[in-house]
Amino acid sequence: MFFFEKKNQKTFALAHVGEVRVTPHGYGAAVASFLASLVEFLEALTVVLAVGATRGWRSALTGAAAAVLALVGLLAALGPRAALPAAPLRLAVGVLTLMFGLRWLRRAILRQAGLIPLHDEAAAYARARTRLATVRATAWDEAGIAAAFQVVAMEGIEVVLIVAAIGAADGALIPAAWGAAAALLAVLAAGILLHRPITSIPENILKLGVGIMLCAFGSCWAGEALGAAWPGGDAALPLLGLLWAAAALLMIRAERA
Repeated sequence: MFFFEKKNQKTFALAHVGEVRVTPHGYGAAVASFLASLVEFLEALTVVLAVGATRGWRSALTGAAAAVLALVGLLAALGPRAALPAAPLRLAVGVLTLMFGLRWLRRAILRQAGLIPLHDEAAAYARARTRLATVRATAWDEAGIAAAFQVVAMEGIEVVLIVAAIGAADGALIPAAWGAAAALLAVLAAGILLHRPITSIPENILKLGVGIMLCAFGSCWAGEALGAAWPGGDAALPLLGLLWAAAALLMIRAERA
């Protein structure tokens, strides 16, 4: 297995070892990656189910499988390269993770405050079915295949970026990848069993939690890259999460007022 290992406090290098030690950062990365990937995969599942119900399951599964193969090829092409300086890598990872977190947090706050409507999987499913039903079917049903391919590829790339951002420091890449894989298996199992969009999960609460976790990771790593010494080391992550959660709740109350 591969993971980023700190060497001489100056570089992160990829090492091949027989066992991966999961640090507190690793557990947090796995949870954050699972929740973020769960939301993305649920959105992809909604469209794939709509394609299957409207255009046929051959089109839905063909498009989804093609997107998965394309993502695997992308991951293989972007495989780990040479060692990178620790401080610039940590700063880049921290800023990228913080950007993801702030984007999720902003939309979750606006939805929770009632300024923009909550995401409705049932309504999204109905819209996708209506849109797909107006397109003429052909022998290969290019429209159905393209719709399934597009949504799986788009959400999959988002997951890849999130996993890379969360797991690119402190040996957390493997835990983050396992978190995303667990989310994928959970969504696949739910889709096979239910054959309909999953509407019972409070998606906006999930997005709010993911935004808080990503902001905590991002601010921690960016601060360390800039020379900040967080009190308690790994114990600072939950404290940063609490600070971001308090800020989010204050913004929700302010927006509602």
